[in-house]
Amino acid sequence: VLSGSLALLTDAAHMLSDFAGFMISLFAIWMGQRPATKKMNFGFYRAEVVGALVSVFIIWVLTGILVYKAIDRIRTGEHQIDAKLMLITAGVGVAMNISLGFVLHQSGAGHLHSHGGIHSHGHSHGGGGGGHGHSHGHSHGHSHKAKDANQTGERNINVRAAFIHVVGDMVQSVGVLIAAYIIYYKPNLTIVDPICTFLFSILVLFTTFAIFKDGMHVLMEGSPPNIPYNEVKQNLETINGVVAAHSLHLWSLTMGRTAMAVHLVVNPNVSQQAVLEAAQQIARRKYNLSHATIQVEQYRRSMDDCRMCKDPKD
Repeated sequence: VLSGSLALLTDAAHMLSDFAGFMISLFAIWMGQRPATKKMNFGFYRAEVVGALVSVFIIWVLTGILVYKAIDRIRTGEHQIDAKLMLITAGVGVAMNISLGFVLHQSGAGHLHSHGGIHSHGHSHGGGGGGHGHSHGHSHGHSHKAKDANQTGERNINVRAAFIHVVGDMVQSVGVLIAAYIIYYKPNLTIVDPICTFLFSILVLFTTFAIFKDGMHVLMEGSPPNIPYNEVKQNLETINGVVAAHSLHLWSLTMGRTAMAVHLVVNPNVSQQAVLEAAQQIARRKYNLSHATIQVEQYRRSMDDCRMCKDPKD
């Protein structure tokens, strides 16, 4: 504010939003670790996604305000800038962003953490010749791996959001520093200040859109991009005795935690418990699903015309 530089104010506002986003991230991570309740029976994992989206929204609002100010400054021609103060402040900003970026990079990339459980529930009703058969299977497994070279894991969405913000701000701080040098040695080129604001605002929008897109995909319960729907269906249908897999649903509780629900139609002479266990193995070992509900049902001719059993469109 004292320097009169709008580009420097943009940089400072974005750093403030990074701090706010970091605090939101910590709160969201704490919420995500709370145990499930009867009311929130999937747990609080999506608090992380909501926190990331709030962080993105904050920076978008600030960017809009600063773009408006830049347009107004170009229109009025008011460019009273203290280049020396701008130069010193921009240099400090570059140093701070480098330090914060290093800390976040170590936190996100230096710690690979996988915490997954598998909960499968199989239920079937089959009847023939006036009889009624009932099979019920239930199993629960839990695995915990840390710093496993073979476990890729996924970086927490909030740390990723904060890190991308810091990278954008670091590039922006370098740009402000360059603009400060230009204005310091060429005082008549003060228009560089609002131009930098436009360029940095575009950069910020591009770097945060991926976070917004990923977060909305989770909230809309879209299929995880790393788990192909058709591949899962085909693998389930290769189980011995399985006639078809239908009503398959794949969704993310949060980034890195995936759930599945599916109905498996089996031949009458097949052990439904064996089918259930084979499906559990696929869900656990091949796809590392956190939660799976598997219903096993005996094949009947009426299923051939089942409208609810159709696959969704690609």
